[in-house]
Amino acid sequence: MTTSTYTGTTALCIRSMHLMADGSRADFDGVYSPDAVNREAAAEPPAARQPGPAGFYATAGWLRAAFSGLRWEIHQTAEQDDLVVVHATMSGRHTGEFVRYRPGTAIVDAVMPPTGKEFAATQTHWFRTRDGMITEHWANRDDLGMARQAGWVPPSPAFLLRAAIARRRAQKRPA
Repeated sequence: MTTSTYTGTTALCIRSMHLMADGSRADFDGVYSPDAVNREAAAEPPAARQPGPAGFYATAGWLRAAFSGLRWEIHQTAEQDDLVVVHATMSGRHTGEFVRYRPGTAIVDAVMPPTGKEFAATQTHWFRTRDGMITEHWANRDDLGMARQAGWVPPSPAFLLRAAIARRRAQKRPA
């Protein structure tokens, strides 16, 4: 189904996922409540942990910096009251450094240097909405499947060396 097939809060939540790939900051203002919380942002850059559109837009920038051709294919949705669930596949190509932080800190935990490999991993996103805006997001993702496809695991000795060098560089940059 295309995004235009969906209506109401389900369409809003699907739109929010597509905005992660190519939406502008102004687009995010029309989708996320000023107090919206991303429950998945703990290991993302500090800017992504702030509430509201600015935090979600920072998450989008973080993903776009690591993955080109980022897209979500929507498989199924469910909606009840203020809750929307979207089962999707996220895909793209790992073309930039993927930096993870120690939860709740600005300390770089790991850096996956670009492998150039494509991936497609299933995810289930949960959204809570109020007054036509998203107020909360959390997800279940197949991170191990994505890591295997992107060439992060099992790591080769050369990849481990590249990752260590990339981590050292990232630790010297401001978060």
